Amino acid sequence: MPTLQAPDDLRAALAELLDGLPPTQAARAVDRLIANYRGGTPTNAPILRDRSDVAAYAAYRMPATYAAVRSALAAFRARAGEWSPASHLDVGGGTGAATWAVGDAWADDGRHGSTVLDWSDAALDLGRTLARGADSAAVRAAEWRKVSLSSGKRLPEADLVTISYVIGELTAADRTALVAEAARAAGGAVIIVEPGTPDGYARVIAARDQLIAAGYRILAPCPHDAACPVQAPDWCHFAARVNRSSLHRQVKGGSLPYEDEKFSYVAAARFPATPAVSRVVRHPQLRKGQVLLELCTRDEGLRRTTVTKRHGTDYRAARDADWGDAWPP
Repeated sequence: MPTLQAPDDLRAALAELLDGLPPTQAARAVDRLIANYRGGTPTNAPILRDRSDVAAYAAYRMPATYAAVRSALAAFRARAGEWSPASHLDVGGGTGAATWAVGDAWADDGRHGSTVLDWSDAALDLGRTLARGADSAAVRAAEWRKVSLSSGKRLPEADLVTISYVIGELTAADRTALVAEAARAAGGAVIIVEPGTPDGYARVIAARDQLIAAGYRILAPCPHDAACPVQAPDWCHFAARVNRSSLHRQVKGGSLPYEDEKFSYVAAARFPATPAVSRVVRHPQLRKGQVLLELCTRDEGLRRTTVTKRHGTDYRAARDADWGDAWPP
């Protein structure tokens, strides 16, 4: 699996956050915040409350969040043709990882403007500070607004709406209301990313159902708008490999220089576009002279296909295929 690294300017800005902050203090803050996030208790208030919380957690989590969102955007762009957003709304964006990812995904046009909405003053302030040093003009020019994410709040309209790693913090009623409002506000597409856990997948599937009911077409990862064929105890998720920071290694105690960030996502569009015929939903298994691919398909649900040397160019492509890729290439 190739490593998807945060941009150099973002990595440098995050490294500066830890200057003067004792590593043990940062590690304790991250441990406490992880415990809060994993507590499973939805809230109507932000979990990240002060600057030390936000600095430690951003340095620890922002590269992984960026990588997950950037991976989802890559799959979406591969199916979206020439479409590009003139405006982007980063809902619950915190310090702006999704805004950095969108800035990189559409770096070739440089036309869009991003607005980050969050309910934490500390997260917005830090995100604004990080963005000032960005190479991307779209990230530097992003607007940062404090907004409650509770139900009943009307979102500004935008071509692209992203909601990443936030709906798990909301009550069920607020979650449903937020996805419905995102579906209304988006002129072109909605992309939702959640942790790659059974609970995260369940939230994504519920959001997917809402988007389909609102008239959206699913472009990724699903090759269809029908019911998801993945059944419990399994769940649909993908992975982005991320370089570990020194803080990450300290908190996790791991020896590897990377970590695989597991995520579930849905990317849906209002405009005409065609999803992939099928998608690789597990790590490809390489055997002598053959590759086994586990696929989610448009017409046959989940199925395994074996690609051998007699398949010529498809065999070479299968050997290079990654978990999450469209198939055939």
